[in-house]
Amino acid sequence: TMKPLSQTLCLCLVLALSHAHHHAGHQGGEDEGHEGHDHGHHEGLLLDRCQGIEMDAVAVTEEGIPYFFKGGHVFKGFHGKAELSNESFAELDDHHHLGHVDAAFLMHFPDKPTEHDHIFFMLDTKVFSYYKHQLETGFPKDISEVFPGIPDHLDAAVVCPAPDCEEDAVIFFKGDEIYHYNVKTKKVEEKKFEGMPNCTSAFRFMEHYYCFHGHQFSKFDPKTGEVHGRYPKEARDYFMKCSKFGDTTDHIERERCSRVHLDAITSDDAGNIYAFRGHHFLEQDAGNDTWAADTIESDFKELHSEVDATFSYENHLYMVKDDKVYIYKVGDSHTHLDGSPKPLKEVLGVEGPIDAAFVCQDHHIAHVIKGQTVYDVDLKASPPVPVKEGSFTLFNKVDAAMCGPEGVKLFKGNHYFHFQSVKVMLMAKAIPEEHKTALELFGCDH
Repeated sequence: TMKPLSQTLCLCLVLALSHAHHHAGHQGGEDEGHEGHDHGHHEGLLLDRCQGIEMDAVAVTEEGIPYFFKGGHVFKGFHGKAELSNESFAELDDHHHLGHVDAAFLMHFPDKPTEHDHIFFMLDTKVFSYYKHQLETGFPKDISEVFPGIPDHLDAAVVCPAPDCEEDAVIFFKGDEIYHYNVKTKKVEEKKFEGMPNCTSAFRFMEHYYCFHGHQFSKFDPKTGEVHGRYPKEARDYFMKCSKFGDTTDHIERERCSRVHLDAITSDDAGNIYAFRGHHFLEQDAGNDTWAADTIESDFKELHSEVDATFSYENHLYMVKDDKVYIYKVGDSHTHLDGSPKPLKEVLGVEGPIDAAFVCQDHHIAHVIKGQTVYDVDLKASPPVPVKEGSFTLFNKVDAAMCGPEGVKLFKGNHYFHFQSVKVMLMAKAIPEEHKTALELFGCDH
């Protein structure tokens, strides 16, 4: 059995970044020759990720938890204090000579057992490879031996499995030079990533690629280096929970990372996502990775709280609560339409309460879930005639559902389940892989 990867990652990367860097983050040129744990503890007190420090390396555990490294310390997840690396792993004390780490990454290729789950870190001209807490025999080796064609003294590295890259690859960064290393053929392709800042660390998180530079980051296309959207952004707004930055408030953190089930969720025509839970809703604007939260009362005051279901259709949000439908025009402020709320029976032709409803892109059919029955309602027809589309016995009840370009997501408890289409959902004989809502949808660290 495999050990939890968080341990493996921590050990390996931390080895790299441990005592090595006891003095790196230290202010005022003290005697660099002086070894000692007091320094380490003292530096830990000074390290506050909300002060805008530049991390040495970033990597993600197999559980999807990001680890941020600085000097002899590691920050686990998106909030919490720096921990001394050698407190987790006593073996680090054997590595006083490390000095610093240039880059680190987890080789994650399940179909390549010889490389899978090995942790590599780069230090000047050397590369260390760890597997299950053990430094592999023969390591450290020269970078040129293990990754021929890759230079020494790197800045950052990130793994890039196919199809994100043409073939399984590792991307190495040194100044403005970018190297795509083909894991299978060992060929190196030099790329020019125009318009992207020089990365001081990089990582792959939730299938996106991030380049950190100082305390800012940019999301980039691993094939071309193109940066789409408004970047750079402040790392402290997104990858660290620092209350002083941006318009974040405590209830954003609570609502995003809550284990409580969602009441309703939808994505509008523009790609903005709205998720409702209790008295609050979360909103993610299209093309933006960050979520905002507010009370339902503030934007949808007629609803107050506790929505049963919601769907988007022709630039309007339809909110179902008990046996009524509240209709809002999508915009900077959500305008409640005259004549709303309307009886549920008049809009969808079914009796309330319902569990979930969604409209797939470019269609005018509302799929309404009530218990284990799914109804189709043609929104262009008047009066609406619900047609029983089918039953699904995988769940006795769902909390919420949404449909987008990648298919249908059904939400139950603190998980969601993904189906390629409504048809696939109705035909499914087994429950598909469960995804953690907080971690994979809202970008929490758990």
